[in-house]
Amino acid sequence: MSAPRTVLFPLAFAASAALLAGCTAAPEPALEPVSGGTLVYATGDAEPGCLDPHVGGNYPQALISTQYIESLVSKNSDGEIIPWLATEWTESDDGLTWDFTLRDDVNFTDGTPFDAEAVKVNVEHLKDPATASSTGYLAVGKIDGIDAVEPDHVRFTLSAPDSALLESFSQPWVGIQSPTALEREQAVNCESPVGTGPFVISDWVKQQSITLERNENYNSAPDDAQHTGPALLDSLEWRFIPDAATRYAALQSGDVDVIDNAQPNNISSATSDSGIEELNAPRPGASNRIELNSGKAPFDDIRVREAFIRAADVTPGIESLFFGTAERSFSVLSSVEPAGVSSPDAFTTDADAAKTLLDDAGWDTIDSDGYRTKDGERLSLVFPVSTNQSIPAEQSLFEQIQASAKDVGFEVTLQPTDLSSWYGALFTNEYNLVSAPYTKVGADVLRILYHSDSIIPAPSGYYANLAQLSDPALDQILTEASQTSNEAERQSLYAEAQSIIVDGFYVLPLYDQQNHYLYSTSVEGFRALPTVSAPTFYDAWLNK
Repeated sequence: MSAPRTVLFPLAFAASAALLAGCTAAPEPALEPVSGGTLVYATGDAEPGCLDPHVGGNYPQALISTQYIESLVSKNSDGEIIPWLATEWTESDDGLTWDFTLRDDVNFTDGTPFDAEAVKVNVEHLKDPATASSTGYLAVGKIDGIDAVEPDHVRFTLSAPDSALLESFSQPWVGIQSPTALEREQAVNCESPVGTGPFVISDWVKQQSITLERNENYNSAPDDAQHTGPALLDSLEWRFIPDAATRYAALQSGDVDVIDNAQPNNISSATSDSGIEELNAPRPGASNRIELNSGKAPFDDIRVREAFIRAADVTPGIESLFFGTAERSFSVLSSVEPAGVSSPDAFTTDADAAKTLLDDAGWDTIDSDGYRTKDGERLSLVFPVSTNQSIPAEQSLFEQIQASAKDVGFEVTLQPTDLSSWYGALFTNEYNLVSAPYTKVGADVLRILYHSDSIIPAPSGYYANLAQLSDPALDQILTEASQTSNEAERQSLYAEAQSIIVDGFYVLPLYDQQNHYLYSTSVEGFRALPTVSAPTFYDAWLNK
């Protein structure tokens, strides 16, 4: 093994911070936290089919699994990787070996010790095709070998350097579960996964709610937590309320304490409601965007892709439908990603230019309904829409894009569907357009979404490269970026990659992936984890 580069967290830093803090004005006295009570959270995201985030790996799983499963590392509000279940780590000079030192005082809630063997079992579980993982599977794809060197020392051997490994390990889809629990049948583990987190699943009434009870032996909070020991709340009630208006009414009435996926008009009106507050926590990784499927006609022609982007009038819809709660994005990456490049000039609306492009591409005949045709075939686009992932305002935005595309001759068929049927359309390549949120910590999400390797399905059947972009030059850039630890070089390579994606008209950015939480002013200590912006209720308490 090559000489290691060690990441340390010296006590001197904390001491310096304390001295600096002593020079500032005294803050207002904080409220004394109160233990006890049940917090009710109402989600508009789809109810997970499996509570084990290793299986599949979508955002609804991240929302709830953050309460009972923990990661090797986390991030603080400055975007720095910080310890969690791992205390420190070293990377070899060639980037092919990583050694992690683990906490030696933590148990899973079934009593199984957390140790190197548990980490080994978890990574093997993610890589096992029978698990049917997608997000987690892709995150640990470069790990070739795992060695439990000592109970508190695990070593990973990589097939190629992975500059995003720590970012990947901070995600809930790569969270660490009890190896004893993972020995159960998958259906059983999906009902009641076992982690080291502050809460434990106690009951699941399908299509209604999940009850989580406090882990009385909890002792493994991340470094940026506000207290130590068990959670302050006795329990969480996690309700599934698909209708946005119903969720908001429940919050207003006091029937629930926190909601997600709030409608923009409700977010706007909540600012004048003295009993409700907002937490805006945009997700990292990719922006919310429409992918153009270049793997089949008509978007295998760059002129047709550009014509659609020139026809799509996005900004007025965002301004009228989102009440100032979303800002138009011109980047493939989220605004929280430092490597993101904004390219507004690439997405200007120009209906005349769109018509000229379509004429040049041979779509120069107009049928009786106003749609363009070529060799007797209509210029038709299929756009499946997940009603579980797209709030009503976004669905209305898609309708406005549909109308502006029609003005230049595109027929866009919106297909509202549930999450399962939406995935089915993607698996069978029955789409031309798709809005597919993808959350991953860091700019390496570009490799996951646009490297040609990602056209190959993960064991779950899902493939991330929904634009079906296959460009050897882009592949090389993304591979180089994933293998260098030089931050300036990574930023430069990611900028090149974004230029290729944007210039090829494969993507129409809309806005950041939205995470607007509304909560009662009686809820104190509520925050979103800086990793994937999922809620965490470890520090939360009820002031009522």
